[in-house]
Amino acid sequence: MNLSADAKNWAMPTGDYANTRYSKLNQINKDNVKDLQVKWTFSTGVLRGHEGGPLVIGDVMYVHTPFPNIVYALDLKNDGKILWKYEPKQDPNVIPIMCCDTVNRGVAYGDGKIILNQADTTVVALDAKTGEVVWSVKNAETDGSKGESGTAAPMVFKDKVLIGVSGAEFGVRGWIAAYNLSDGSLAWKGYSTGPDSETLMDPEKTTHLGKPVGPDSGISTWEGEQWKTGGGTTWGWFAFDPKLNLVYYGTGNPSTWNPVQRPGDNRWSMTIFARDADTGEAKWVYQMTPHDEWDYDGVNEMILVDGMDIEGQSRDVLVHFDRNGFAYTLDRANGELLVAKKYDPTVNWATEVVMDPASEQYGRPQVVADYSTQQNGEDTNTTGICPAALGTKDQQPASYSPKTGLFYVPTNHVCMDYEPYKVSYTAGQPYVGATVAMYPTPDSHGGMGNFIAWDAAKGEIVWSKPEQFSVWSGALATEGDVVFYGTLEGYIKAVDTEGNELYKFKTPSGIIGNINTFEHEGKQYIAVLSGVGGWAGIGLAGGLLGAEGAAAWQQAVAGERAPTEEEQSISTAGLGAVGGYAALADYTTLGGQLTVFGLPD
Repeated sequence: MNLSADAKNWAMPTGDYANTRYSKLNQINKDNVKDLQVKWTFSTGVLRGHEGGPLVIGDVMYVHTPFPNIVYALDLKNDGKILWKYEPKQDPNVIPIMCCDTVNRGVAYGDGKIILNQADTTVVALDAKTGEVVWSVKNAETDGSKGESGTAAPMVFKDKVLIGVSGAEFGVRGWIAAYNLSDGSLAWKGYSTGPDSETLMDPEKTTHLGKPVGPDSGISTWEGEQWKTGGGTTWGWFAFDPKLNLVYYGTGNPSTWNPVQRPGDNRWSMTIFARDADTGEAKWVYQMTPHDEWDYDGVNEMILVDGMDIEGQSRDVLVHFDRNGFAYTLDRANGELLVAKKYDPTVNWATEVVMDPASEQYGRPQVVADYSTQQNGEDTNTTGICPAALGTKDQQPASYSPKTGLFYVPTNHVCMDYEPYKVSYTAGQPYVGATVAMYPTPDSHGGMGNFIAWDAAKGEIVWSKPEQFSVWSGALATEGDVVFYGTLEGYIKAVDTEGNELYKFKTPSGIIGNINTFEHEGKQYIAVLSGVGGWAGIGLAGGLLGAEGAAAWQQAVAGERAPTEEEQSISTAGLGAVGGYAALADYTTLGGQLTVFGLPD
């Protein structure tokens, strides 16, 4: 906590426990940001999607890579000299079970240790000074037999490390696990679905919109034993409120993508969890998308803001920009729903979220029949759904400025066609059950993204800056009245607090990393990882833009449902993203590089 309070450091993946991605550094400001120049670069030696960003603690920067999840410690006092390098030996068979590129969202620091969540779900604590392994534990099966993988950044809080799991597209049943920082022993583990003893819920004390959840809610909202392969994986970001002693995170999509095969609300997939940091017991939950029909994972970050004025009342809130296109503001102590509004006006799968506590529909989105893959049924192609499965925003984190009171949000502006089909579960094999095609939102600005400013108290867009492709990088706001973000073509951009572009520079590859800032020897720097990939860039990163690669992917995921026509095979590969982002190959190519910017000497 002390390290992250010092703006010279970037001591945790999200900048701070509140996930604000805001820096009090102001040496780089709206007047001089136009003068930024590249100070130094570092090649990571890996060519897949580079999500997350480096840590900076004192004189050392810690840089991570996608699979094989190399960690570098760089000496900032000695021209970025490599102090140590850790390269884990992992079974490459984990690569085919990582649905949307071999990404890793970063390492965490705590008690002199660097914590790495490897692709094969091994969690490793490294000595921050030497890179030597202090302890190592397995968070899941590491042989790929269940399709479990690790992509999320850990969070160190108090004396524990929080770790999630990926793999809902393989029928993985999600959980969150807290390990003791000292030795890696398991402190507690809370599942997304299943009996109360495993979801760590008290049927009378754990609440959903103010009401007790009732006994075994993680089973009763599923048919039979479907909850055992129910998804709800936890590959997003974590927040922590030290005063309330609660950790917050979101759960992903239910398995399979075919909603007809899993009747019920499918709790607690697509849910915000607030858990006691010491015991893991769930204090409250809120399910954003009951019975998901579109793959609108709820894993996006929770941003904590104190004293937000909502209709004349000061509230300590949690703000969440969900994949489903609605931005939610909740009281973070009790989960009361305060605001739920669309943060892209073209969202059409639901008309609204009911806000009347007296209504039976309280807190539920009102689904539009034309865009309901459940109502239209199996083997029917539902067209024109907005947003696409990758959401109005995926995991790329927003930032919040206490100076302006606004949130700065990287978004996708993409729609889809979605055809569910019957699929059977086989451990370790894809469990998707839908064919998806994505494309830019029709009748709009023609691009696939916007960078927006959002008023979370009112639920209103303040300004919106169109982009040609989705804005897949994490944003950064600073006290210098500058907001930074990156584009899939590879530009790092700086705008003022009204959205006016002040600076841009094209890095060697598309940016899906999260921009951060630090100070060293009296000078402020901006850092970002380039390396196109992730879900939006999977065509480039996974070699799916050609007929051979796409066909192999289709055969692995869709089997006998694999399209035989070449154009359709390519356009629907990568869970629909390949066709939607095919033009990205005209603007960037693979890379893996850290770029550090500063003002002229």
